[in-house]
Amino acid sequence: MAHVPAAERREQLVRAAIELLMRSGPAAGSTRAIAKELGVPQATLHYVFGSKEELYRAVIVQLTDEFLGYVRAVEVPAGTDFEDSIATLTARLWQTVLDQPRKHQLLGELEMVALRSPQMREITADHRLEIDRITSALIDDTATHFGIVPKVDTIRIARFYFAALDGLINQHLTAPSPDVEEWCLARIVDNVRLMVVSGADTTGRPLA
Repeated sequence: MAHVPAAERREQLVRAAIELLMRSGPAAGSTRAIAKELGVPQATLHYVFGSKEELYRAVIVQLTDEFLGYVRAVEVPAGTDFEDSIATLTARLWQTVLDQPRKHQLLGELEMVALRSPQMREITADHRLEIDRITSALIDDTATHFGIVPKVDTIRIARFYFAALDGLINQHLTAPSPDVEEWCLARIVDNVRLMVVSGADTTGRPLA
C-alpha cells in the first residue's frame, strides 16, 4: 500500500475496524484480522494505535461522534412548538437506528467491553456526558425559543431521554416491533415535554 499521512492511515484503520467488528463482533476483532481487513502489516496497526484497546477506544469515539452529529445538526426550533421539536429530534435519531442498526449494535457491544477496561470505560463515560451536555443545551435552547423555563434540570432530562432511547434500541435490535416502538417514542416525547413544562411525569407526580 502506498504511503499515506498518519492521520489518514488512522482514519482508514478505524473504518476498517468498524466494518470488521460490525460483521464479526468485538471478540473477533484481533489486531491481525483488522490489519488484514485493510491490507496493511500488523505492525502498522500497532504503530498507529499501540494496542487493540486503543483502537477500540478510537472506534467508540468515531461511532459516538457520528451519533452526536445528528444531535448537533438539529435546528432550533426543529418544529412548530416545543413538543413537535423534541419529536423531530427523536424521529431523526430513531431513523439512524433503522438505517444503521449494526453500528448501534456495535457501539452497545463495545460499551459493554469498556466496562471491564478502566481506560476504555473513561472514554465511553466522557462521550456519554458529552451527549448529555449537547442534548441538554438543545432542550434549553428549544424551551427558550418558545418562552418556556424548564421546571427540571435539563441534564437530568437528557439522561432520562437517552436511558429510555437506549432501552428501546436494544429492544429493536433483539425483537423489533414497529408499532410498539412508535408508541414508546411518543411516550418518551410526552415525558420530556411534561418534565420541562410542568416538572411532572405522565402520572402527574411532581419530580424532585
